[in-house]
Amino acid sequence: MSDTEAELRQAIVSAARHMERSGHSPGTSGNVSTRHGDGFFITPTGLPPADLTAADVVVLDLEGNAGAGQRAPSSEWPMHAALYAARPKAGAVVHCHSRFATILACAHRSIPSLHYMVAATGGFDVPCAPYATFGTRALSDRVLETIGHRNGCLLANHGQIALGKDLSAAVRTAEEIERLAETHWGALAIGGPVLLTDEEMKDVVERFLGGYGQPG
Repeated sequence: MSDTEAELRQAIVSAARHMERSGHSPGTSGNVSTRHGDGFFITPTGLPPADLTAADVVVLDLEGNAGAGQRAPSSEWPMHAALYAARPKAGAVVHCHSRFATILACAHRSIPSLHYMVAATGGFDVPCAPYATFGTRALSDRVLETIGHRNGCLLANHGQIALGKDLSAAVRTAEEIERLAETHWGALAIGGPVLLTDEEMKDVVERFLGGYGQPG
């Protein structure tokens, strides 16, 4: 990895502050991580992004072991670790409680193929993982079962999670999921969306793979 440790730590601080300012991670509700060697860096628990510094960022291995003298990691570290273990090309993970994604998640609604940009998240829909208590292995397992090959999913009665090749890509995916969630929420309010067919979505995916847009 070409980025230095200091650069990765600062990138996490910047991403966490961006997600808080945008309203996607109110207070201390969100967490951000990036892969580093055989482990990952992650935001600490209970520290508002405005107070976060690069030195506060926690480094863990995929089993959750941390070196001495560090802050406690986000309680959601198992979910991040599970994604890094299952998705070798994932370089970063963003979890947040963005407004419209959380509304849909609380209704146990996925985001169907109502707009072609759904394909930018890596599939023909953005599914909703079944509920499990935050910070548990059960939640990690349900996320892995639900997300499949995609770059994001909703978490029932909770929020959303997104991944990418780096932090910028993971943040873009989280923001795209939030825009799609808002669109779906609005469409439901006026009778429900008219969905694109699998064939139409397949055509979009092929165009993305050909270089158009930002397919995550």
